[in-house]
Amino acid sequence: MTTMPLPWMSRADRRRWKSARSVLDLGTLMALWLEGEIASRPGYQPRFGPDEETAHLVPTLAALCRAGYVTTCSQPGFAGTGADGLWWEQRAAVELVVTDAELLDRLVAAASAAGFIVRINDHRRDGGLQEDGVVVTTRDGEAVTAFGGRIGRADMAIQWPGLDRALYDQVAHGTYVSIIAPEYGLGGERLWVVLDILTGLRPVPAPEDDPWSDEPKWDPYEDLEPEPGECALCGAPIHHRGPYCSEACEEADADRDQEQPAR
Repeated sequence: MTTMPLPWMSRADRRRWKSARSVLDLGTLMALWLEGEIASRPGYQPRFGPDEETAHLVPTLAALCRAGYVTTCSQPGFAGTGADGLWWEQRAAVELVVTDAELLDRLVAAASAAGFIVRINDHRRDGGLQEDGVVVTTRDGEAVTAFGGRIGRADMAIQWPGLDRALYDQVAHGTYVSIIAPEYGLGGERLWVVLDILTGLRPVPAPEDDPWSDEPKWDPYEDLEPEPGECALCGAPIHHRGPYCSEACEEADADRDQEQPAR
């Protein structure tokens, strides 16, 4: 017999979330929920963990939470036929709440430098910034879901019930950042690499090892002198004086012969 999860948060979990006093406390608890150590979290179906499609994102999301970037929603990049037989496309995307100005600047700078779409939405007493949402999921070409968009008091009450009053005030009036891959499908999964580098979960790659770097790739053979019996232009082996693969090859070898000292 299948047992259905109870439709409310356990008393122990309610106490844990109520005991959080700082954003770092909140991030630690959110990371534990992502990792399956806590059954329920505020603003989500009680006694349910992350969706199966985000299982491979858990290390990235947990590291973000522990670094002060509390994630509230995410999805991987995907393009393919869904369970309904229709064509679904998703952009890799994540939404986070940030309350530290320095952390916010680092996040936005890293995402922007990597070419991701960034949307900022504040629920501040002075109004803050409210940017339009971005469609992140389509079904047969029709928009299904979006990240970003205007947020208000009602959204915060749904997102963070049961928190300590002072902490609720802090995160409810924090900055909500949506980072979205510009492309649909698996190509957008590079988002998680960039975020791992931001949190230190992954080392910064050398330019020649970074598939998304604009730096020219290092050619280990670039500075090698041609070996005897090789074309000085293309490196092809030369077993006799001709024919050459092109006039340019013949001219290149002729130039080399002229540079050699007489014996």
